[in-house]
Amino acid sequence: MAANSTSRENRRRVARMEARRAFAAARARRRKRDNLFAGAAALVVLALAVALQIAWFSSNPTADELALLKEQAGVGLEVPDPSLAAGKTFTGTLSLGQGEVGVELDGNAAPQAASVFKTLADNGWLNGKSCHRLTTLPEMGVLQCGSPNGDGAADQDFLWGPVENTPADGFYPAGSIAVARGDSVTSNGTQFFIVYKDSTITQASGGYTIMGKVTSGLDVLESIASRGVASGASDGTPNDPVTINSFTLN
Repeated sequence: MAANSTSRENRRRVARMEARRAFAAARARRRKRDNLFAGAAALVVLALAVALQIAWFSSNPTADELALLKEQAGVGLEVPDPSLAAGKTFTGTLSLGQGEVGVELDGNAAPQAASVFKTLADNGWLNGKSCHRLTTLPEMGVLQCGSPNGDGAADQDFLWGPVENTPADGFYPAGSIAVARGDSVTSNGTQFFIVYKDSTITQASGGYTIMGKVTSGLDVLESIASRGVASGASDGTPNDPVTINSFTLN
């Protein structure tokens, strides 16, 4: 009788061990399956995201979709309506590495340009940008700033017009702040130039928009110009590198 009891107990012990092994094996299989499912789900999500991007870029996205894509890409530039600056005057400071320049933008004379640069100043877009071009010709002295990549190229997704308040004779008094552009009258962008001495600038298709003027600190620009162009030429990168620390307008 005792031997039979021992035998039954051994069988029960073996059965419990087998049950535990079976449970452990099942749990391992379930974890593996869950991990595979999670990986597959992640791949599906990635594929959907890529497909959505491709669909948006290969079709004609709506204005809201474009705004979302630009926001995700860190662009966020939209041409503001000229009514933002119409009838207003903005004063502020252009802070360069070499010193501060007081500025004034005239929304009466150039409402579209003043609206654009008021917006760029308010969202800090110009902060950290360079003044990549200095011209020291006898008839023209300007410092140009605001290129997206510091190489003078424009952002082709942020071009606007029209030109406003352009001098018919091509004469830009010292202290003029004007909008740089390409050949087209709708190729204004994020770049502007400051005239540090009386200049005559010819432009076949209508001139450059004068959107404001320097109210103080013109000597800062004259000092930059006195150091010349890095190449030794009269038009090119300033020998004294210029960076916009901040641009504020009130």
